[in-house]
Amino acid sequence: MIKFGTGGWRAIIGDDFIHSNINLLAQAAAMYMRERTASADGAKELGMVIGYDRRFLSRKAAIWISEVMAANGITVFFVDEIAPTPLIMFAVRKLQLFYGMTITASHNPSDYNGVKIFTNGGKDANREETDRIEEIIAQLTESDVHQIDFEEALQSGRVKLLDPFNDYIDNILANIDLEKVKDRRLKVLLDPMHGVAKTCMQTVLVSARCELDIINDRVDPLFGGKLPAPSSQTLRKLSDMVVERGYDIGIATDGDADRLGIIDERGRFIHPNDILVLLYYYLLEYKKEKGAVVRNIATTHLLDRIAKDHGEKCIEVPVGFKYISSGMEAEDALIGGESSGGLTIRGHIQGKDGIFAASLMIELMSVTHKSLSQLLEEIYERYGVLKMMERNYSFDQDTKARLYKKLFEEKQLPDYHQPIQKISYEDGLKIYFENDGWIIARFSGTEPVLRVFAEMESEEKAEQIIKQMEDFLGL
Repeated sequence: MIKFGTGGWRAIIGDDFIHSNINLLAQAAAMYMRERTASADGAKELGMVIGYDRRFLSRKAAIWISEVMAANGITVFFVDEIAPTPLIMFAVRKLQLFYGMTITASHNPSDYNGVKIFTNGGKDANREETDRIEEIIAQLTESDVHQIDFEEALQSGRVKLLDPFNDYIDNILANIDLEKVKDRRLKVLLDPMHGVAKTCMQTVLVSARCELDIINDRVDPLFGGKLPAPSSQTLRKLSDMVVERGYDIGIATDGDADRLGIIDERGRFIHPNDILVLLYYYLLEYKKEKGAVVRNIATTHLLDRIAKDHGEKCIEVPVGFKYISSGMEAEDALIGGESSGGLTIRGHIQGKDGIFAASLMIELMSVTHKSLSQLLEEIYERYGVLKMMERNYSFDQDTKARLYKKLFEEKQLPDYHQPIQKISYEDGLKIYFENDGWIIARFSGTEPVLRVFAEMESEEKAEQIIKQMEDFLGL
């Protein structure tokens, strides 16, 4: 059972994430690459970058995939050290290859692992591409898999070792105002959440002359017993320490470092929506840059207000960073991101990068000479406040079928007793209210849950419309 969601293929280790399935995925991907190469828009050279994170079985899975790729005549550039997902995406772009993979389950629980596939320019594979790979997998058996021993592939040159670390770091440093950051000498507390961000983030911050301390950096495939996703619940230690020891900012990254969490100088968790708002406002207002913003359907509409005020557009796309990347490319947008903590900036990689985003947050504070709380107050005074709430509901297959029928076949709606501007079924159900608020209900593409998001002018109102949806669905 290999099905790709919004963030690649993810499965429970020992259940579906097993050697035979990994081999089938690799064989199908190799066949897809050859298929594309035979077409007019195919790759000039069959080569790909492969990397892995700290999760259990990640390095072995990367080797298994490399063995299959090499046996299929595809040159593998193997990054043989734990690596952030954005570093692998950067390497694909740097080498001007059409393909890449990394072994990670990102922010999923520790019993999961998975595979992310990247295509031209180092961006996430789109739905059409992953659907085709799934089709090929369905036609394969284990006897169809070609393999060559990893050491033999190294000796023959079919696998080449690659170290893109310095190029990746230099690219980040070249894209921030390093001298302004050096002058500010910010005091930073970093929490890589037992993931892969430590070395890269540490190198950037020390190069920028920040005073740096680090917590939760040891190798731990169980992630300290917590979900490796930066949130107000998982970052309580970081929050407490920022206040107790007087740090200017607390920075956290998820398991594979493509998502970012921020704690301000008062110990408050800065929601990923507000991180996007801060950065877009900073780039437009302080750096005088131009460009649209791309957000997914479950991300704050405060970005719309900022864009409109500066004569720019806000483009709404479905959930999945591949849609953010495509939207940015189509519109030459300045910034794109999502409320789950992923974002990227024009001119960098076409995917999420928590390390680069954290570096920009450091620049923002250094250039403005303002704290994060001061900057947010500046934005709220100018554009008003919108508050988002989120609820996740687990379900069995019978419950999923019932919910799906009610929401997407019968298209029933709660009675909200307030004017509705429009309704969209582009990705789940989204109801837009005339007062600039909204609610969305959609099935997750990475976990067996129904996600319900709402944004209103207060947390109480957001909670109220979520409760109405909850009662309506019998959750």
